[in-house]
Amino acid sequence: MARIEFENLAHSYKTNPQQPSDYALQKIELTWRDGGAYALLGPSGCGKTTLLNIISGLVRPSQGRVLFDGRDMTDLPTEKRNIAQVFQFPVIYDTMSVFDNLAFPLRNRGMNETDTRKRVLEIAELLELSSDLKIRASGLSADIKQKISLGRGLVRSDVAAILFDEPLTVIDPNLKWLLRSKLKQIHQQLKLTLIYVTHDQIEALTFADSVVVMYDGAIVQVGTPQELFERPKHTFVGYFIGSPGMNLLDCTLEHDNAVVDGQHIKLEAGLAAKITTSGGELKIGIRPEFLGYAQEAQTNAINAQIERVDDLGNYKIATAKLGTQTLKLKLEEDAQISSGAGWLVFPPERLMLYQNGRVVE
Repeated sequence: MARIEFENLAHSYKTNPQQPSDYALQKIELTWRDGGAYALLGPSGCGKTTLLNIISGLVRPSQGRVLFDGRDMTDLPTEKRNIAQVFQFPVIYDTMSVFDNLAFPLRNRGMNETDTRKRVLEIAELLELSSDLKIRASGLSADIKQKISLGRGLVRSDVAAILFDEPLTVIDPNLKWLLRSKLKQIHQQLKLTLIYVTHDQIEALTFADSVVVMYDGAIVQVGTPQELFERPKHTFVGYFIGSPGMNLLDCTLEHDNAVVDGQHIKLEAGLAAKITTSGGELKIGIRPEFLGYAQEAQTNAINAQIERVDDLGNYKIATAKLGTQTLKLKLEEDAQISSGAGWLVFPPERLMLYQNGRVVE
């Protein structure tokens, strides 16, 4: 396994990029620690696959360097990097048996048959493929084929990292959680460096120890699932992660208060004073889980209109209107709330302040 570093990395598919919008990847400084389980999360077109292909050597970055354990790999071809990659669609040999598919990367590198067989049997047991080893791959289901594709990466003990490019796209939704759990188990057992690309927040948050969130070619936050949920550093992270996403409200500032459609919402003491530049878009953000409800006035409560309450079985989602702006509340199943006038409780310690999309802290 390897520690992977990006130094001053950026990439454009244009021959002569002149401005930031010309770049598919904005400037990146990032270290992927040896043995870490990472998810690369973001919407389609944000640069995830480009970044993955730079690691594997399929794309050479326009600027900057890629280092494996301190060694410059930027100009080395894919075959010199000892990278295994698992794609959206299974890459296997249909005419071969499961055993021969798993053995192929080892035989291709000249490993003797005794050691090859031993390693294949270990990986097959780990992936619960032992009973399928003699079966020709062509007749197997998509999820088993993807497990074989995964096994072809795992079977090599010399890989610097294993890269997954949306590997569960073709898998039946009922089986996805099983394969995610299996990947987590494999990482815990083998301590491999795993980088998992996805646009699905559930896949990212349940798989990874650390999630790299991308938006419009830039990395906007790197953190644990808890950090991304509780302290999103960019409005995109707040909106993209969580169901429902973070409430984001346009505001102005008045001393230690955010003013939203004439209503004063108290911020943590000194937070507003941390804004060092004038101008730009100001928003406050609060998770639906952290926004409270009261039937009468109390500290940090703002009068609002509850427009709708949806009972989803084990919790309720309420839609509220604060002036012209809409908010969501996520409440316990037994919460007493109904449509009409009510009070929204904004705990100052749970409020985030953003200027031009970036958190003020």
